[in-house]
Amino acid sequence: MRSRAPAVGADIEGTLIRRADRGYEDARTGAVWNEVTPPRFPELIVRAATEADVVHAVTWARAQGLRVSMRSGGHNWSGSPLRDGGLLLDLSGLRQCALTPAQGTDPATATVGPAATGHDLVAALTPHDLAFPVGHCPTVAVGGFLLSGGLGWNSRAWGASCADVREIRAVTADGRTVTCSDTEHPDLFWAARGAGPGFCAAVTGFRLALHPHPASMVMTSLTFPLADVRPVTEWAEPIARRLPPYVETAFVLAASGPPTASAPRGPRITVAATAFAATEHEARQALEPFADCPFGECAVTRQLPTPVSFAALHDGAAAIWPPAHRYAADTLWSPESHATQLTRIADAVAHAPSGKSLVLSPVQPVSQEPALLRNMAFAPLGASYLVCYAVWDDPAGDRDNARWLRDAMAAADPRGEGCHYIAETDLEADPARARRSYTPATWDRLQEIKAQWDPENLFHSYLAP
Repeated sequence: MRSRAPAVGADIEGTLIRRADRGYEDARTGAVWNEVTPPRFPELIVRAATEADVVHAVTWARAQGLRVSMRSGGHNWSGSPLRDGGLLLDLSGLRQCALTPAQGTDPATATVGPAATGHDLVAALTPHDLAFPVGHCPTVAVGGFLLSGGLGWNSRAWGASCADVREIRAVTADGRTVTCSDTEHPDLFWAARGAGPGFCAAVTGFRLALHPHPASMVMTSLTFPLADVRPVTEWAEPIARRLPPYVETAFVLAASGPPTASAPRGPRITVAATAFAATEHEARQALEPFADCPFGECAVTRQLPTPVSFAALHDGAAAIWPPAHRYAADTLWSPESHATQLTRIADAVAHAPSGKSLVLSPVQPVSQEPALLRNMAFAPLGASYLVCYAVWDDPAGDRDNARWLRDAMAAADPRGEGCHYIAETDLEADPARARRSYTPATWDRLQEIKAQWDPENLFHSYLAP
């Protein structure tokens, strides 16, 4: 049975679920969105209802000598919040979202809990003609997303999503609640913008600067047989790099595409471009180069420029990452071109054991303007970037799909010299995955901040094999 939680403080408003309780396994598996639940078992789970609950849980865990892990939305593909022993602090009840209008030169802001999702933010902001670079998948919560840096919609123009974090509230290992910003505890604020699952405090809220909602959003795409991966990428990548920063372009390599009038079912490569512009004319003009493909007659499908909304973009993304499926994922930053990387991995995609698996490779996924990379642990670490997703639904396929992911990533990075993005990398692939998600100087500074703010290692750091 579930019990109230006097052990972690008589005033707690949330719930405590012990390992022996009847509801424990549902709570444990529910802590990860992925249907692959790692065989790791916290001793107890505290579902916080308030910031005060977080303070009680952290203080009690420290007194008991228990380590703490945290979960906001549960989208970490490696299941990083699930650790053996210790206390899992479930922040999914902290989902508040409050808007503050623009005042003078100060932009409009939103104060949000770590479990607020991209869907929540779009629903709250759109009626006020405001926007934020939310994650591409609508069910991703802002907690892990922003702590990892955040590669959201229109990040090529707006920058990493964490660039718009103005301050955080966090509960530290000694049980204090602190506000962190450029001027208050700037070292912890720096780490909170990129440290990801290795962050050394429990974030209970973010204050976000907002953007005017783009007046016009228009999307176009072309889909080809995957055998055309090299000519498609060699044609589209230079175009994408020359386009205004408000145009987001991505390649999607799909293991299986439906049959069309001109092609049978088979693996595909799609070039999709979305303009977030001031006018519809400006948006359509920016997308015109994609209408002049020299081998456009080879396309198996073509979506003409079509007005879209953030909600519609989220609907499309939800189809790529369906719920109630099993996932494994890994990332790669590389100094090489998209044409090189995607040609290397294409054969693996064509032979994926699951037809739902895919590779997503955005061109310039985030602005590299120095002002938009200031004071944060996150940084882009290569000229090209890709994420490989194994997606399947039958538990009997676990071994084959996990092996396929690692083989595919080895094909893309044969020398093992690439870097990674901490939000979606395969943390159990090898011990260097977390370290290679940062520059050496950033990694060293993160360790120093961890030692300063969490000297007893109360909070679990990066998952490792």
